[in-house]
Amino acid sequence: MDNYYSKKLSAERLRLCYDIAPQRIRQYMKAEVEHVLSKIKKEDKVLDLGCGYGRIIPQLAEKAGIVIGIDISPDNIQYGQIFLEATQNCLLIEMDASKLFFPNNTFDLVVCVQNGISAFHVDQHQLIKESIRVTKTGGKVLFSSYSDKIWEVRLNWFQLQSDEGLVGEIDYTKTQNGTIVCKDGFTATTVSPEEFQILTSTFDFKTNIIEVDESSIFFEITI
Repeated sequence: MDNYYSKKLSAERLRLCYDIAPQRIRQYMKAEVEHVLSKIKKEDKVLDLGCGYGRIIPQLAEKAGIVIGIDISPDNIQYGQIFLEATQNCLLIEMDASKLFFPNNTFDLVVCVQNGISAFHVDQHQLIKESIRVTKTGGKVLFSSYSDKIWEVRLNWFQLQSDEGLVGEIDYTKTQNGTIVCKDGFTATTVSPEEFQILTSTFDFKTNIIEVDESSIFFEITI
């Protein structure tokens, strides 16, 4: 289970997941990016946690001063160098999002979209703590998870991925209530607004929860 995305679902295989995405999922992904873009100011320094091969970085880089993307998969980083060849104001680094190497107060905006808060399979409290640490005073941290309103579409997308051999066969006896379980050990969970409030209750920062496009739940922390 550890590093599933790094070992089995990276680079070209990860990109194929997006290539086969149904239209409603494409709409969801577009809405996520648009929400993030609304939070970026000119010349902001942005950190994209779990950037994969840099899927959303070209759009972020058009508005930001610089975008740094990190991912735990060396294959993603290598593939991303090619994908982002025409994007000058960005940098990809192999790094664990829960163990950031950056100094305190480095970024204006830290972003973790498409349910990375669950997909990374790391200590979520530590992930949030590290994201806060590297964010400047006045900056923001954005995490997103799936809304339960998109459950059926999300499950269908995972079935398409399974049909392509990108993830294992889905175990429908265990798949329910926002959690997708595959027979090869892969699981995809979510974080609810209530769970996020518990995760952030020990931090003395303003938090805001917003539903976007009836598909994403964005958890926003203002530093």
